[in-house]
Amino acid sequence: MADNAQLIAQCEARAKEWLTPAFDEETRKEVQAMLDAEDKTALIDAFYQNLEFGTGGLRGIMGAGTNRMNKYIVGMATQGFANYVLKAFPGKQCAVVVGHDNRNNGRMFAETVAAIFSANGIKAYLFESLRPTPEISFAIRQLGCQAGVNVTASHNPREYNGYKAYWDDGAQVLSPHDKGIIDEVNKVKIEDVKFEPNYDLIEIIGGEMDWDYLQAVREAMVDQDVILRQKDLNIVYSPMHGTGRVIIPEALRSWGFQNIHVVREQMVIDGNFPTVVSPNPENAEAMTLGMKLGTKLNADLVIASDPDADRLAIVCRNDKGEWEILNGNQTAMMFSWYIITNKKKLGQLKGNEFMVKTIVTSEMIADIAKKNGVEIYDEYTGFKWIAYRIRVNEGKKKYIGGGEESFGFLPFDKVRDKDSPASICLICEIAAWAKDNGMTLYDLLMNIYAEYGFSKETTINVVKPGKSGADEIKQMMADFRANPPKELGGSKICLWKDYQTLEWCDAQGNKGKLDMPATSNVLQWFTEDGIKISVRPSGTEPKIKFYCEIRDNSFKCAGCYERCTNAANEKIEAIKKSLNL
Repeated sequence: MADNAQLIAQCEARAKEWLTPAFDEETRKEVQAMLDAEDKTALIDAFYQNLEFGTGGLRGIMGAGTNRMNKYIVGMATQGFANYVLKAFPGKQCAVVVGHDNRNNGRMFAETVAAIFSANGIKAYLFESLRPTPEISFAIRQLGCQAGVNVTASHNPREYNGYKAYWDDGAQVLSPHDKGIIDEVNKVKIEDVKFEPNYDLIEIIGGEMDWDYLQAVREAMVDQDVILRQKDLNIVYSPMHGTGRVIIPEALRSWGFQNIHVVREQMVIDGNFPTVVSPNPENAEAMTLGMKLGTKLNADLVIASDPDADRLAIVCRNDKGEWEILNGNQTAMMFSWYIITNKKKLGQLKGNEFMVKTIVTSEMIADIAKKNGVEIYDEYTGFKWIAYRIRVNEGKKKYIGGGEESFGFLPFDKVRDKDSPASICLICEIAAWAKDNGMTLYDLLMNIYAEYGFSKETTINVVKPGKSGADEIKQMMADFRANPPKELGGSKICLWKDYQTLEWCDAQGNKGKLDMPATSNVLQWFTEDGIKISVRPSGTEPKIKFYCEIRDNSFKCAGCYERCTNAANEKIEAIKKSLNL
């Protein structure tokens, strides 16, 4: 009780700082209402901490408070970021790219960011309107900038907005830069923020960069001939009210596809996402309108991008002619198989190629790469780590693709973040190749399972909101480390990995060190029968995630799919019981 009283007192003290004239009247009223309320829950959630950089920036619910997305938190973050950029590149005329998606307040936040950078003597290239996340990454590299900011909360619910911070390679910031920026941000007080813009240092960009980006996206193409033969592939596309609405249909046409239909209701730019519960391509509900149009038009496939167009969703027809939503592991698996197999057939592999996946993504991708003699790297969750590996190998080895289970893939190296325009074009090429060979995407997936064994992946999200939730998640990880499980759903664990200590141990008592570029709060458990469980707190949302992968080598043909899927689902339920989830 004393702890709670102390926390309330701390939050009240912080909140009172927001009642000064440095903050606008609307903000002061919102804060005063929280201070006056008998229930202090809203006050605590808004002020118990500073909104921190997670996987590359800020993300939070919009509103007043230190733990909320608002122009003051964005302002202080940008001032700190600007201070760090100037320290990192002394004596240089620095430049940044600033973009945003369709979310509420996005343009206002982006203009605030550009204004503050310019006021600090840093040139700001501000996109004229909303643009995809991968184009921001591309522009940073194309313009030779030192950093960049994209105002987006990706696929989060409508209440959220965010701020992705990028470095000079076009990738989201990594250590030491993320920690350095945080240190600078923590020094900033509201009165330190230079909000008044220097318009001489703000340049609006748009169409020319779009053209350059679209030309670069064509580098992800593997086989132009197969597209020309199947140029009438029947494609339905939805941008989920977001940034893909113009550039993705243009990209598809530039590749040679001529039969593209859009979900008109979702072509409307709207930060309230009126046609979906949540604009997340991982949720089947978000694909409902696309599938409805696909049925009406007898489409070959339905595709969608999330609001900032870094992730993609793919829906294809199964062996019964019904729509089947592919998960992120299946799409990454299919991309990897196609890129390797067809580059090999076309003589495009020279022997120095590599691919990248994250540690929580399906091991099937590693199996495909290894069988075909392509080097594969395992990196931490978050595309910034895939970008890290590309940077380390730049000039020595050739990157040909990388992805993660959360519906993100990058099939070329001119961008250093997830890229749905390029990935959507490539999945349509894969569908064209499959059709050219008398198959659907679903048939191709079944063939991959028949060759490499069946794999079922699912993510269990345990949501724990607020301060109490953050404490619960911390305790869950501590308990797992103190008492690691010995079995999961009846399967004996034979290998334990802890990426926080960078140590592994097996059932025989052997121990060793994990070779990773940094530590991370992730645990992994592997069983004797091929199960992999990865546990990590989300870096951007109030949840702890359990990534499950179940393998089954009894898969021989498409007729085995239902049996293997049911068996895997039963195993996952047993695992949940073992972990008390």
